[in-house]
Amino acid sequence: MDFDKLTVHRYSVRKFKDLPVEKEKLDILLEAARIAPTASNRQPQRIFLVTQPEGLEKIDRCTSCRFGAPGVFLICYDRTQCWVRSFDGQDSGLVDASIVTTQIMYQAEDLGLGSTWVMYFDPAAVVKEFALPPAIVPAAMLVFGYPAEDAAPADRHYQRHPLEKILCRTL
Repeated sequence: MDFDKLTVHRYSVRKFKDLPVEKEKLDILLEAARIAPTASNRQPQRIFLVTQPEGLEKIDRCTSCRFGAPGVFLICYDRTQCWVRSFDGQDSGLVDASIVTTQIMYQAEDLGLGSTWVMYFDPAAVVKEFALPPAIVPAAMLVFGYPAEDAAPADRHYQRHPLEKILCRTL
């Protein structure tokens, strides 16, 4: 699918078929995560692919937004591997994790899968449930799978501000 069509067609799926995603597609999604650009190519992303019932139960204890998806990418970053901006000490972790999550999200759409980026989760619960070491920071969850036949975009999905509202100025 052309990128411009992909970006318009993709929406947050909140209802999934009870169908596992094939290993071949999982491998493609993981490769999209692996090659995603990161600040100074530091590659601090640490990804947990959660598809087994025990892992999904852990996810469900951390968020109410799995929507019955058969798989979840738990996107984290290693704070010791991030690039750090010298001016203010801001690290690249959240930005890098966001780029990785976006890349997986669009690759999933291209493969005929649906996904929803979940930020509504308890980070402390994620650390506890998955026994994450102190340097690993949970940043996002991407629930994914095959959309249910009656899955549809949320009412607000196609509501977008005009460019004049978001473009502050051109120089």
